[in-house]
Amino acid sequence: MSGPQRGFSTRAVHVAAPIGVGQQPSSVPVYQTSTWRASSTAELGAILAHEQAGYSYGRGYGNPTVDAFEQAMADLEGTTAAMAFSSGMSAIHAVATVIARSGDSIVASNRLYGGTYSLFVHVLPRYGIEVRLVDISDEDAVRQALEGARALYVETIANPLLTVADLESLAVCCAESGVESVVDNTLASPYLCNPAASGFGWVIHSATKYIGGHSDLIGGAVCTDAGRAARLRSLALDQGGAMPPFEAWLCLRGLATLAVRMERHCASAAALAEALSPHPRLAAVRYPGLPGHSDRDLAERQLRGFGGMLALEHAGGDAGAARFCDSLELAWLAVSLGGAHTLVSHPASSTHRQLDAAARAEAGLPEGLVRVSVGLEDVSDLIADLTQALDRS
Repeated sequence: MSGPQRGFSTRAVHVAAPIGVGQQPSSVPVYQTSTWRASSTAELGAILAHEQAGYSYGRGYGNPTVDAFEQAMADLEGTTAAMAFSSGMSAIHAVATVIARSGDSIVASNRLYGGTYSLFVHVLPRYGIEVRLVDISDEDAVRQALEGARALYVETIANPLLTVADLESLAVCCAESGVESVVDNTLASPYLCNPAASGFGWVIHSATKYIGGHSDLIGGAVCTDAGRAARLRSLALDQGGAMPPFEAWLCLRGLATLAVRMERHCASAAALAEALSPHPRLAAVRYPGLPGHSDRDLAERQLRGFGGMLALEHAGGDAGAARFCDSLELAWLAVSLGGAHTLVSHPASSTHRQLDAAARAEAGLPEGLVRVSVGLEDVSDLIADLTQALDRS
């Protein structure tokens, strides 16, 4: 598009353009193919070597539908390039291993999604990569931990405790320490936060969540600059894990409605958090938009909204949380987040089961914590359902 920079919603609808066709359809076509015919051995060799534009093989060498999604993600995150993956974890693994090798170390927040924690604590050490966990709200501790490290890894909004990372401050720490800055922006989505504008070099998404938005795909994306993307693509060709074209098409469909969905998610989450806060069965309601949240001022400054997630700490601990979850009638007891349905989970036994009790305690994760991904239902119905489940717990 020519002219001045358009707004987020306009770009989300119009930025994706089909490649290699004449008259433009309203939906980017799905190029459902794994391989492409070349006119000569010289042409195929040049395409495989990235010396000539064209397509050859779907495992990271490019596909028009996937290219359209990557271009859209880069535009919405404010980066010059992006690469799509078959899952968020595949994206995280690729970024970690393109940055670090045997003998290197990565510093990460001590409040991470359980799958990321498992990758960092149990898998990367097999490659000789050390991961040091740190409280990212302690700037002195971060600076000390970054000495000799290759990268810092954080989450914009931590899953599931919903603390907010001070991205501008952390980016400065990384720049001054000469390390790569990596952030998982999944819980915020590109609509609520663009970490590259704060100085982060790598922005990761589980596209399964808010980007797809309908609980019908698995995917990931990394938004970065062209140089980092080239390094990433070179490694990913050997690792595998490229996004298939149909999933890219589903992601493009999701991007077109991302802004309106996020507005609804945020508004309903705020109303639900406020309504449930006084309930006697709850020891705490964690939501960055609540006046008493420790990161309220930071969230207000850094995010365009407070997000569609909240965490409920049941006063009855693990048993009380289980009774609450089992008493729900409208909300679904399920993993994942960011879809149309309200999804409720008990992190200690599901999304963060990879952490033992000691690790959960060290991360500040209460046994009675329940994570709520607020969907698109009428909020009055959600309030009624969660309230009756608390009453019965």
